[in-house]
Amino acid sequence: MRIVLVGPPGAGKGTQAAFLAKNLSIPHISTGDLFRANISQGTPLGQQAQEYMRAGQLVPDEVTIGMARDRMEESDAEDGFLLDGFPRNIAQAEALDALLEEKGTKLDAVLDLEVPEDEVVKRIAGRRICRSDSSHVFHVEYSPPKKDGVCDACGGELYQRDDDREETVRKRLAVYHSETEPIIDHYKAQDLVTTISALGKVGEVTERAMRALGRD
Repeated sequence: MRIVLVGPPGAGKGTQAAFLAKNLSIPHISTGDLFRANISQGTPLGQQAQEYMRAGQLVPDEVTIGMARDRMEESDAEDGFLLDGFPRNIAQAEALDALLEEKGTKLDAVLDLEVPEDEVVKRIAGRRICRSDSSHVFHVEYSPPKKDGVCDACGGELYQRDDDREETVRKRLAVYHSETEPIIDHYKAQDLVTTISALGKVGEVTERAMRALGRD
C-alpha cells in the first residue's frame, strides 16, 4: 500500500506511522529521516539542504521532493510506503502525483489524523524534557513525574523546550493550516481521504487507521 499520513503537530503522526508501517510491512518514510540520512551520507541533495538549514532558511520544495523520489525508488519501497511529513504543501503533493504517475502507480489512501486545536496545544505545551537525557520525556498532565520538575529516571532537571511553548505551538498550527491542510482537499478530490480521530490511546487510534485501510 502507498499511504500519506496527514495531521497537525501533536497529532501523533510519527507514533502512528511507525505502528502502521510495521503492521503493513512497508517502510515509514519521514521528512526528518530523509534530511538526516541525506546530510549524514553527504549526498548532493543533503549538502544543499544543509546549506539552507545553516542559513536558517527553509529547504526548497525541489530538494525535499528529490530526496523523497530517491527514497521511494529504493527496493524496500517497491511494494508500498507510508509517507509522514511529505507532502507538506500543494506543490509537493502535485509533484508526488507526477512521480507516481511516471511509475504507473498511485496512492491507495490518505489518512487525516484529526485533533482539536486546544488538545494539540495541551499535548505539546505540557511536555517536559530531561536536561540530562532528552529521551526522558514527561507531561504535566498525561505522564507527570513523581516530583515536580525532576526526572524520575535520573534525577535531572525537567524543562520546557522553546518549541513547545504555547505561542510557538499556535504559530506552528497556523503554518499547518495555511500550508499543509490544503493538501487534504487536494486528495479529497481524488477520493483518497479518510479522517480519523487521533484522540484516545495510541492503540485505539492505530485500530481506527487499520480499519480505514480495510485491515482490521
